[in-house]
Amino acid sequence: MRVFVERCSGYEEERLDRALEPWTDLFRERIAKGNTVAVKPNWLAHCHKFDPGEWESVITHPNLITAVLKIVLGALGGSGRVVIADAPQTNSDFEKIMERMRPERWVRMGREAGVEVSVLDLRDHAWTTEGDVLTSRRNLPGDPMGSTVCDLAESSEFSGHSPSKRGYFGADYDKEDTNRNHSNGHHRYKVSRSVIEADTFVCLPKLKTHKKAGITCSLKNLVGINTYKNWLPHHNEGTPAEGGDQFPDSTSKNHVESLLNERFKALLTRFPDLGKWMVPVKGLARKIFGDTRDTIRNGAWYGNDTLWRTVLDLNKILLYANPDGTLRPESQGSRKPYISIVDGIVAGEGNGPEAPISRRAGLLIGGTNPVAVDLVCARLMGFDWTKISSLSNALAIRRYPLADFAWDDVVMVWSDSKGALRLSEIGLEESLRFRAHFGWAGHIELAPRPVAARTSVR
Repeated sequence: MRVFVERCSGYEEERLDRALEPWTDLFRERIAKGNTVAVKPNWLAHCHKFDPGEWESVITHPNLITAVLKIVLGALGGSGRVVIADAPQTNSDFEKIMERMRPERWVRMGREAGVEVSVLDLRDHAWTTEGDVLTSRRNLPGDPMGSTVCDLAESSEFSGHSPSKRGYFGADYDKEDTNRNHSNGHHRYKVSRSVIEADTFVCLPKLKTHKKAGITCSLKNLVGINTYKNWLPHHNEGTPAEGGDQFPDSTSKNHVESLLNERFKALLTRFPDLGKWMVPVKGLARKIFGDTRDTIRNGAWYGNDTLWRTVLDLNKILLYANPDGTLRPESQGSRKPYISIVDGIVAGEGNGPEAPISRRAGLLIGGTNPVAVDLVCARLMGFDWTKISSLSNALAIRRYPLADFAWDDVVMVWSDSKGALRLSEIGLEESLRFRAHFGWAGHIELAPRPVAARTSVR
């Protein structure tokens, strides 16, 4: 299984066109004239959480989307449809994200090529938050084709997994909604029908660390195909002693914080209009229990045994689901054609995904399998894939597999040097040595080892 790596030092259009040109056949082999192609960037938010002027380390760069769109339109040959879509973080402002992008140019490019291009915010709802407290909600148009509800049931990675007595936490204060859809043999997800109906999926993630998943590349990018995110379990409520993975240890302080946090969310579920009045309460709690910038909570550590299951389930749905929510046969030939091009020109390390440290890595990583691409991304970042649950478990899936290869069958191909390395040959010395999120630091990094002399990617 080959994964391709191109050096690309900047986002200038000519530079990107040259870097992507060797990968044109990947697209032409998977896109036919008249197809519908879904292009999924990472549009988490319009800027860094704590630095309004920084955004290139947070979201997929618009010039990369433009460069990929050129290749997609060429493969479509004047007939078909392209949907460029994401479901950003629920409290994100889509209009501000679009100010960073060039949606009108993409639509014009499609029109000139005889192909309909649409740009979509897939969310059914958006929030306004103040001081990390949800203060108001509004309905959005969402996917014009609607949603696909898929129940993976016993084929889910949650099958056989028991939540704590306090249950899973999703994306909203209403915990019962999350657990109702992940109980009694059901494991339901509500995803974009436009994405599921597409003939080919093109994933354009950002190369970043992630507080709850270790890294966010191809696999984790699928959280953005959801139209309703509260059906996505993010962590298991409670301390480890209570069967949860909300915190890394079972101190009295963590136990008290967990209980108070649960009551806080229950109150706002019942009385949502109280949100703006609870902002000072949240501020006081931050002083007592610590700021999330340097305190591990809410599953933001390597022991999160929940989110990886959600991530792998979503990838199963993308590759195998029909528009009516049923599943295709469990075979490689039945999977949706897939391409991933990871934006690692400006990447993010440290406190990702919302507040990473900008890292100019100067790389594009591409391939046709999300697991293979992310295995290479992890190694290039200097991380041990066996310590990243979404990757180690992706290779062990029994129902609706995502990979039909072993980890050491993955080969990283450098087009400029025409060299190739197996995954086992990429050690810490060949890596970029990314800084991990502090909840993963000291656990996820590759250990130094003696290696034969090779040219470093740094």
